[in-house]
Amino acid sequence: MKVFGIGDRVVQPNYGPGTIKAADARHTVIEFDQHGERRFVTSMVNLTETDEPAPPRPQKATRRAAKKKT
Repeated sequence: MKVFGIGDRVVQPNYGPGTIKAADARHTVIEFDQHGERRFVTSMVNLTETDEPAPPRPQKATRRAAKKKT
């Protein structure tokens, strides 16, 4: 069984394509394109490598600093 590295693109049969966020001998965390982040038991998850690029993510808006009253 292969342990994937962080940033690898994979496909899982139920959730589709995603990007590996964390992986070790026990757990694998994947950020799926359509279903968000999911955590799997590494020995039980069925993954296939893919060359499909990740979709662009929108930039998160930054908070503006509060103005101090003088």
